[in-house]
Amino acid sequence: MEIIKSIRKLKNNQYTLTTESGKRISVSEDTLVRYRLLKGEEITSEALETIEKEAELDIGYQQALSYLNYQLRSEKEIKDHLKKKEISSEGIRYVINKLKEINLLDDLVFAESYVRTVMKTQDKGPQQIKQSLIKKGISEEHIEKSLEQFFFDDQEEAATKLAIKALRKYQAKSHKEQLQKVRQHLFTKGYSSDVINLVMSNLEVEKDEDDEWDTLVAQGDKLWRKHARLDRSKRNQKIKQSLFQKGFDFDVINRYIEEKEMADDNE
Repeated sequence: MEIIKSIRKLKNNQYTLTTESGKRISVSEDTLVRYRLLKGEEITSEALETIEKEAELDIGYQQALSYLNYQLRSEKEIKDHLKKKEISSEGIRYVINKLKEINLLDDLVFAESYVRTVMKTQDKGPQQIKQSLIKKGISEEHIEKSLEQFFFDDQEEAATKLAIKALRKYQAKSHKEQLQKVRQHLFTKGYSSDVINLVMSNLEVEKDEDDEWDTLVAQGDKLWRKHARLDRSKRNQKIKQSLFQKGFDFDVINRYIEEKEMADDNE
């Protein structure tokens, strides 16, 4: 027999039950009520073992409910959370099955909700959303089903907004590099080639020769100072190579080199 020495309340309606022999068991409020556990009461070792086993299941369930209180979760997220809380494999299976029985755990519902939320609040494309759902343990079938909500027209609209925003970020680059960077940015965000090609074809980005020249001069002058110690031939070669890689046309680059050399010769 065991005698309950103390019952101490913790957070979230959890309690620590301590016996005279020093045994400690974490139990929920429901377990206390169900077994009418009170301080000073005698209890058999067999009953205590049963209570301990049931208490773990109940605590795991309560922890899962608390975790779900903030937002929907995937099955994998619930399992990972309970593992961190040191719930046994048996306890995790019990909790997962119970949550499914009362419709609090459904990976398809979770995936569809996740896609809707991302569409409204983020700029991720379908591929990036898919990768996020894979990490959350969602099956390929559920992912494809949930992504059906993200219509092509919606993708085009979202990608266009993202492209316009990215263009402002890359204003200090050549016209060619601007377009390359925007295209790369859309790809990184998870949009398909079809969407990207459509967005880029509709994007109104006309090449302004004056702006292109000013951008080239700004970048060229930095390179000129950087390679000032090299002889003329090596300096010009490196500057031409760098500017070409940045997307500037050869004829404009040559014009810049010629004007810089003339300016240096006249000093």
